[in-house]
Formats: sequence, structure tokens, C-alpha cells
Amino acid sequence: MERLDVVLLGGLHADARRAAVERLLRTVPGSVALHHDLSSATEGTVRRTVRDAGGTLDAGIADGPLVNDCACCALREDLVPELERLAAGRTCRLAVVELWDSVEPKAMAEVITSCGSENLALTGVLTAVDPALVLPCLGCGDDLSEAGLAAAASDRRTVADTWARQLEYAPVLAIAAGEEEADPTDLALLAQLHPTAVQVPVEAEELAAAATAGFDVAAAAARQHPACALLPQEADAEGVGTMVWRHTRPFHPGRLYAALEDLTCAAARSRGRFWLADRPDTLLSWDAAGGALCVESAGPWLAALPDAAWELVPPTRRAAAALDWHPEHGDRTQHLVFTSPGLDRENLRTLLDSCLLTDAEYAGGPPSWKSLPPAFDALLDPVS
Repeated sequence: MERLDVVLLGGLHADARRAAVERLLRTVPGSVALHHDLSSATEGTVRRTVRDAGGTLDAGIADGPLVNDCACCALREDLVPELERLAAGRTCRLAVVELWDSVEPKAMAEVITSCGSENLALTGVLTAVDPALVLPCLGCGDDLSEAGLAAAASDRRTVADTWARQLEYAPVLAIAAGEEEADPTDLALLAQLHPTAVQVPVEAEELAAAATAGFDVAAAAARQHPACALLPQEADAEGVGTMVWRHTRPFHPGRLYAALEDLTCAAARSRGRFWLADRPDTLLSWDAAGGALCVESAGPWLAALPDAAWELVPPTRRAAAALDWHPEHGDRTQHLVFTSPGLDRENLRTLLDSCLLTDAEYAGGPPSWKSLPPAFDALLDPVS
């Protein structure tokens, strides 16, 4: 049986998302859109609809149970069987999975590709974008529950961090600017946040080709992993700036912790990897949006692993480490990127530099570094 092409199309910008779905349905013969509506999940149901360019073909309740009130769990349980049913019908050429507002494409892409089905082929992941809403969404620190967009009662994500992940995961952005022409500042911000993305206007003929050009789940995951993420480069356009800050010297834990609020609020979006003097073996990820910062351990630096363990490390990780390799510190590095309108590079760089070990502290070496008062225990080693 010929495989069914599947495209994931998501994003918090609902009008732009729906416009992109409609465009694909009108331009690709034999295409249908599958959508799971999670707005009624608090009532215990997830509603599923299947439609084509002419209207609704099927509607019902997802079969998957709401485990721990998790609507996304029900979506996962129902998505692949429904796609298999469409594939078996042999009347559908393309299935466009329109993700509900706060559903992140990474999880759904991995569900489809890990199911092992020989009948399904994930050919594209797109995020629909209204350029005028990029900064408002990126600056919104509200919890999804406050915005009525939570997928479960326990969903603690914010609008900003959810939108950032939706935007940065997809290799193709479907641009729907609404009735007015997009503002140059909004377009510059979008380009700097995700410079490697292919941007396609929703009304363009190329949208269908971009949606079905192919998608590599493993490569997409590698692009977002803190150890080897493809971070933006220095840029400055239309009042929007991106600053790349790199250093090999470790951070002083206390001074960095004291500066976290100022650093987090210095840019609309910041991300990267860093290391602390008192935790020299731990690769730490930096992920900030909407005035909120998430700092997490991303495992050990490669320099902290025995040589035999390197054989188990993916090639992309080893390549990234080689680019950062330092004769003394190995792949340990500070690599943080800040993007924002009105970015104050000078003050930001000065603040970051002040958080590094001083010459005297650095001269003490790793034994003295590890004795520095810990400051990140509450973030990295929370008491359960």
C-alpha cells in the first residue's frame, strides 16, 4: 500500500494556522485535515474532526483516555490510529494534522515516527505565523491555563516558552500577515529568532511543496538539544538585535544567580548553554522568554566523560564539541544568544562579563572553584 503523506501544522496563531490549512486543502488534491480540539478537555473529552476543502467528513470523540487529565495523552492515543484509518481508505493523498493551539510539534512528530507504521510518512512540520503576533506572544509570561490554552490541569507552561518552541522547532514557517502588510520590525525579529527557517507566504504556490519536502525527526531534535543547538548569529536590522556572547571561563555561581533577573529581562528571547565553576562537569541549558528563565541540566560535558563513552555519543554532539574544544576545558563553554528589539548590547555584555570568575578566582583552579558557595541548588536540585 502506498504510504500516506502526513504534515504537522501548528502554532498559537490560530487564524494564521487555519489559513495555512485551508490553503493546503485547496491546492493539494485528495488532501484532508485532521484536528483534535482540546478546548473541551476539562470536561473529559477531546473532539476530533476530519475535513477536506468542501467541509467536514467525519467528527467524533477521541478514543484515547484522559490519563491524569492529560488531553495530549488522548491525542497521542488517537492520532496514529486515525491516520492509519485514513491511509487504509486509499482516498486520501495528504493528511494535514492541524495541531491545537498549545500542542508542540516535537512531541507529535516523535509519536508519528516512533509508531513504526509502514503506511505513514511524516513529510513536513510547519508553524503558522502572523508576524504582528510574534513579539506579543514571546513577551507573554502568562501560564497557558490563564490564557485558556492548557492541555491539562497540571500544564505549567507559559505562552511565551510554548510559542518559542513551536517557532524554533519547525523548519518551515507559513507566514500569514493578515490584511495589512507585515511590519519590517516584526519580520526582522522573526528572521533573527529562527534564521534557518524557510519562510513561505500562506498564499504562495510553494507552500505545498515546502510542506512535503521531507522531515528528519532526529536532526530536528539535535538542532534543539542544548549541547549542539543551531543558535542564531549576530544580527542587527530594523531596530532588532541579536547578540552572541561566548567565553571559556566559568561563571561564578553566586554572581550569576544574583544577575538572573536582569539577564532574563534584557531580551525578548535568550537561549544557549553555559557552565558554573562549582559544577564543572554539568552542561547547563539556558532558555528564557516572556520574562521567565528555565535553567536545567543537559547532562555532562563530553570532556567529563571517559574516552570509552564517546562511542555512545551521537556524531552531531561530537562535532559540536570539537568546534568548541579548548585545550584546558574541553567542550565546556559559555554560549548564550540574546534577541530583542532595542537590545542594549553594551550593558548586557558588561553584566555577563561581571558574572565570570575574576583572574584571582580563576587562578585557584577547579579545587577552589568547587568550594564556592552553591547558588543554583534550588533550581537544579529541587527537593521533591
